[in-house]
Amino acid sequence: MSALEWLPLESNPDIMNRFLEKLGVPKKWGISDIVSLDEELLNLVPTPVYAVLLLFPFSEADNEYCKKQEEIAKSGDEKPDENLYFMNQTIANGCGVVALIHAIANNMEYLDLNYDSIIKKFIEETKTLSPTCKSKVLELKSEISLALKGSYEDGRSLCTKCEFHFIALIHSNSKLYELDGRKTAPVFHGSTSNETFLKDAVRVCREYMERDSQNINFNALAFGAV
Repeated sequence: MSALEWLPLESNPDIMNRFLEKLGVPKKWGISDIVSLDEELLNLVPTPVYAVLLLFPFSEADNEYCKKQEEIAKSGDEKPDENLYFMNQTIANGCGVVALIHAIANNMEYLDLNYDSIIKKFIEETKTLSPTCKSKVLELKSEISLALKGSYEDGRSLCTKCEFHFIALIHSNSKLYELDGRKTAPVFHGSTSNETFLKDAVRVCREYMERDSQNINFNALAFGAV
């Protein structure tokens, strides 16, 4: 268990962008709201979009989906790209931080991070480690924990039990992947491209919503140009 204090990351672009800036991500990149999943309104999202983050409530339907994906991962039938940066979540309430790391680490070639940025150092340090070892290193990164805490302008206390979870959707080598720190492996969701990525990622978001159709507490966010 981590000895550091890790606040949950709020699904709020202002807070998330302050956090990204403290991590060393240039201001031209950040988080934007996806105000609607309707295809016509997706044109309002700043481009390019490099990742989509989805926040959703825990549910029995999601538990069943996770079990199904674990069976697929154990079967070995799907082999994710070797270049994917994937980590597990071992920090309580750390899903938002893990989702942002997934978004950044799998788009390093576009972001032009400074060599001494906090997040670049972390990614370079951990990129060859196993998914669990990556997270164990994160547990002890006080500079990242403090950057998160400093992103809130008001005082925040630890959340003993969060009822929501973040995942990241990214594209790698013309493939769409779901990266979720609770799972043992990335989830493959078909082919994609730079031009269709946002639409393809939104399709996965819709699938999450359809599995829990009685719940309206979903929030989708874009990582890319702001």
